[in-house]
Amino acid sequence: MPNVFQRSSRCFVLSQSILVVLVLLISLVSFSCFLVADDDLLPVLGSFERLDPRFDTLVPKDAVLEVLASGFQWSEGPVWSAETGSLLFCDIPPNTVHRWKHGEGLSVFLKPSGYTGVSAYGGEPGSNGLAFDTQGRLVSCEHGDRRVSRMERDGGKRTLADSWKGKRLNSPNDLAIHSSGAVYFTDPPYGLPKQFDDPRRELDHCGVYRIAPSGEVTLLCDTMTRPNGIAFSPDERTLYVAQSDPERPLWNAFSVSQDGTLDKGKLFFDAAALLKKRKGLPDGLKVDQAGNLFATGPGGVLVFRPDGTHLGTILTGQATANCGFGDDGKTLYVTADSFLCRIKLATRGNPLGTADRAASK
Repeated sequence: MPNVFQRSSRCFVLSQSILVVLVLLISLVSFSCFLVADDDLLPVLGSFERLDPRFDTLVPKDAVLEVLASGFQWSEGPVWSAETGSLLFCDIPPNTVHRWKHGEGLSVFLKPSGYTGVSAYGGEPGSNGLAFDTQGRLVSCEHGDRRVSRMERDGGKRTLADSWKGKRLNSPNDLAIHSSGAVYFTDPPYGLPKQFDDPRRELDHCGVYRIAPSGEVTLLCDTMTRPNGIAFSPDERTLYVAQSDPERPLWNAFSVSQDGTLDKGKLFFDAAALLKKRKGLPDGLKVDQAGNLFATGPGGVLVFRPDGTHLGTILTGQATANCGFGDDGKTLYVTADSFLCRIKLATRGNPLGTADRAASK
């Protein structure tokens, strides 16, 4: 008959064996979770404000805002590349464009992205708004180099605009591509080290501009104090422009003429009341195929009907810079401060939009 010590030894060995099996099982479960985390177990952010039943037809009731990556200083400019099946977006302070792809995660796509000088240059030197033109070439608004540039197919960049009437631009911020190939962009001074008070500033206004296919640069509007996000309606007859002025936070709608110029514009939505209770100013925006606006601003991503009715908000809880459609056109990617997020929608991006054109191919 075994003594007590032998029994204890056998129990100890058995316990060790059970423990090893448990550890292996836990490891397998953990590894399985890691493998499917890209689709099923992503952390989520924020909540939803549903003000109108029509919001539910665009943002399903079971929708969630998933966090794909985090740790950025100020994420901006999400644009979908149909050619590579990946998303490009900026982190402005470290002068970097990142690439995110399903199944591969995050990588650096371009650095430097918006400033190629050798000395320090303010807090936001990198690129901001990104778009693909009608030929699939990446067009960037560059803060530090104060230009709108295009990456060529054979390598390198081409400057599309860096001045107006011999004076340097402030710091191009965001852009929208017209089906004609014309580039519309905004030019506040946010990328200058001292912004409005920077001695490098040569223009006395913040403009909305058009770069014609011929290369001619035309000033379309000089009355907006801080023009920022910009996007076309599906028929390209209306151009929406955000104004990120804390004294007058709003979105304007401009009628687009046959020659590409704009009228004086009208107020689309005044965000002053929302700004009193929520974080964030009117910033980047995109338009879906039905003409609804997804516009970043106070609280997160505000959703508007084409008539200016505020249907609801994707509340991120963060200062939210921009958004863009991707994948099959029904995924909205959102850059919210230090986060890159996505949300699956019940609507599809406008094929004439920046990220949306690529998503629709």
